[in-house]
Amino acid sequence: MKWFDVTRPLAPGMLVYPGDIQPCFSQKDAGNYLISDLHLSSHTGTHIDAPVHYLKTGDTIDTVPLQSLIGTCRVIDLSQEQGIITKKHLLERLDGKKRILLKTSFSGQTTFIEQYPSLSLEAAEYLITCGASCVGIDSPSIESYACDGSVHRCLLGSNCIIIELLDLSAVPEGTYEMVALPLRLKGLDGSPARVILNKR
Repeated sequence: MKWFDVTRPLAPGMLVYPGDIQPCFSQKDAGNYLISDLHLSSHTGTHIDAPVHYLKTGDTIDTVPLQSLIGTCRVIDLSQEQGIITKKHLLERLDGKKRILLKTSFSGQTTFIEQYPSLSLEAAEYLITCGASCVGIDSPSIESYACDGSVHRCLLGSNCIIIELLDLSAVPEGTYEMVALPLRLKGLDGSPARVILNKR
């Protein structure tokens, strides 16, 4: 069994979406132990979007169904494609899986660019028709920088949970077992997450 940790490390100075705060950590020596304070966005680093993030109703991050985030997934390698991910890029590549992770040319990048790979609305609708319960991507957002939120609303409105800013650079295309767990932040719209895959 081989494990892949596809989580980006949380650290000051890391890549963040424009407008989000930079994570800030402060650690103090309390004598017998060390303790740290954390200041960061609910969408810092590798993170999970709950439906309430764009719908302003529905599941919050503490009530997202864990079965959407744990189980068999399919990694689709789109790292040679440029621009928007369309339906044609996904045709006959889902292998019947309901959890889909999209590996793009952005994996491993540490600098924000506005032209990051993203999902088209048509592709999102296709994933929903195929019964997707979770879609992850390695870019800063599932939809383009100049977006209107329609891709988020399409997926989240169909109870398809979104994972963003993965690092799939070391993961070949294939089928894996996924565990993606957000912090249990009561009533919030999202959370940083630890996401791991294993290949049996």
